[in-house]
Amino acid sequence: MIIVRQPSGANARMVGERDTDRIVWHTRGRTTRAPRLTATANGGRVSTPRTSVAAGEVRAPDNGALQNGNGTTHGAAEFGDWTPARVAEAADRVVAEVERVVLGKTDVVATAVLTMLAGGHLLVEDVPGVGKTVLAKALARAVDCSVSRVQFTPDLLPSDVTGVTVYDRRTAEFDFRPGPVFANLVVADEINRASPKTQSALLECMEEQQVTVDTTTYPLGAPFMVLATQNPVEMEGTYPLPEAQRDRFTTRISLGYPHRDAELAIIEGHASNDPIEALRPVCSAAEVRAMIAGIHRVHIASELRGYVVDLVRSTRRSPLIRLGASPRATLHLVRAARARAGMAGRDHVLPDDVQAVAVAVLAHRLLLTGQARADRHIPGDVVGQLLEQLPVPRGSTSRHGLR
Repeated sequence: MIIVRQPSGANARMVGERDTDRIVWHTRGRTTRAPRLTATANGGRVSTPRTSVAAGEVRAPDNGALQNGNGTTHGAAEFGDWTPARVAEAADRVVAEVERVVLGKTDVVATAVLTMLAGGHLLVEDVPGVGKTVLAKALARAVDCSVSRVQFTPDLLPSDVTGVTVYDRRTAEFDFRPGPVFANLVVADEINRASPKTQSALLECMEEQQVTVDTTTYPLGAPFMVLATQNPVEMEGTYPLPEAQRDRFTTRISLGYPHRDAELAIIEGHASNDPIEALRPVCSAAEVRAMIAGIHRVHIASELRGYVVDLVRSTRRSPLIRLGASPRATLHLVRAARARAGMAGRDHVLPDDVQAVAVAVLAHRLLLTGQARADRHIPGDVVGQLLEQLPVPRGSTSRHGLR
């Protein structure tokens, strides 16, 4: 007997055939063969690389480069020569491609790309209908890597996200059928509509880039990013994200309403077809990995490191804040500042980089006191006040230090 679970609420459907090696994922416009991961008695596993077929293209599973029908490749990354200028040029391509769909929101799109280059996860929180899911899907299409989308619903189970172990009578082995989390970019739509039990299925993979099922640990590919959306207005039938999970999101952004010209352009763009379908990958998974490695080499002076630590520590001492930012927030703030510097073509971080990303990185982690909420304070404004009160390091921020 072969047991096949269909992920409830997921955008992809799983089709089981007699031969367990031919379990495939059918997603929109793409058929993907799931890897066969076999758990053995000694905890080992055997995996078959996942390949995908779409529109005459075959992705090489070893380096993420894109291979055309004539056998030529393009987009292969060279890890050793990713200068800040090259990182900035590639990031600009991704931003420009996403902006073909998300109009008039350059800063928001740049923050989303920045989060990806920082090796983090993104939480998009805003009112209904402003393009949260559109932003997530557009970013996923602009990068040529494996993508999965999960519609979080109250009946979604943790195994629908991480995968499930099934018994194969022919081989007398337990086979692991990976869930949608086994992708480079995971779009978690309306994440707060699932129960806390299901939300917690993402905790391990977001922090450690691995999934443990039935005592066996399966590593996730790189890059790995969760793009989650949630609606903070409609609270019926929703479950607030626990602090432990909010802390794992590197940044939180809100799109807001578009200005008049952008809204007119949206009407025109949606007149005949879905503009997302016209987006094309401008960056491969291997290039993203190389860009992330390049971001790690961006220099941050010791004085600026102290500035970051002092900023995070000030959130723990503020009388307006009941729960301040964690040491994880300190690491995320440094990574985001490095990513912003790299996107600007610089090999060093400026105080402006820290200040520019501070609200997006810190605000969603803070819990205000009851009196602060009664006085109509919001976390973003509190972070802004702390930035104004904290002395800024002056002088050079090059690799020779501040002076």
